[in-house]
Amino acid sequence: MAQAYLTRKIHFSAARSYQVRGWSEEEHQRVFGASRSNPNGHGHDYTLELTIRGDIDPKSGVVINVLDIDHATKQVMNDIDGKFLNKEHPYFLDYVPTAENLVSFFWNRLDHQVKNCELFRIRVQEDHWLQAEKGRDSVVFLTRKYHFCAAHRLHSDHLTEEENKALFGKCNNPHGHGHNYYIDVTVSGEPDPVTGLVMSLTELDRIVDELVISKFDHKHLNLDTEEFKELNPTGEVMAMVICDMLKPALPKLHKIGLWETQKNFFEYFA
Repeated sequence: MAQAYLTRKIHFSAARSYQVRGWSEEEHQRVFGASRSNPNGHGHDYTLELTIRGDIDPKSGVVINVLDIDHATKQVMNDIDGKFLNKEHPYFLDYVPTAENLVSFFWNRLDHQVKNCELFRIRVQEDHWLQAEKGRDSVVFLTRKYHFCAAHRLHSDHLTEEENKALFGKCNNPHGHGHNYYIDVTVSGEPDPVTGLVMSLTELDRIVDELVISKFDHKHLNLDTEEFKELNPTGEVMAMVICDMLKPALPKLHKIGLWETQKNFFEYFA
């Protein structure tokens, strides 16, 4: 029987501060941002996702009893839930508790803890805007979410008026329509041993805002942007264009995800 994948979500709360010994306040703010480097700390309600891969048991029909996952993770979660990580957990006395370091911490602690199955992926989400993910190699994927509002009209110059109306329906409205777009920008690499970051979040924010958000936010994509003067701004094309806009400035770019609506999501890999 083919292998199956099961994902179990576990929630915990913790406080933390991004602090590197010997750094000045200016260095902390430049790399981490003013809010994250606050020495008094801040906190999140985190979500930990464990994805387990294994064979489906022919008798029970399950890969693993989810209670076995909870049992295997109980001590690790007890040691971290409700804590100020920098001050109360031995691991984070030496490692900045970034999302990247958190996902690596959980991987190192939980790999091989679940019997008769394989830990396939771990994902740590600290809020709606940021999450880190790790699989069976040293690479960590960091995803940062951004938002902009824009109008567009789905219309291809390569199709007739009738073909456009048949394909795109009300989205072919000559005046256009609008969306609250969300972009998932995923970069990948090994976390820096000092900062715990795949890349500086302040730098990532600056690049995405400068190259994408400032150009598209509160614009009519077909009429107000150079990028879509000759292109039909479908979700697929938008994800591709945004990826191409960011690649030169983000060597670690892995992929772009574009949420057009809650029902429509598009991905384009760098």
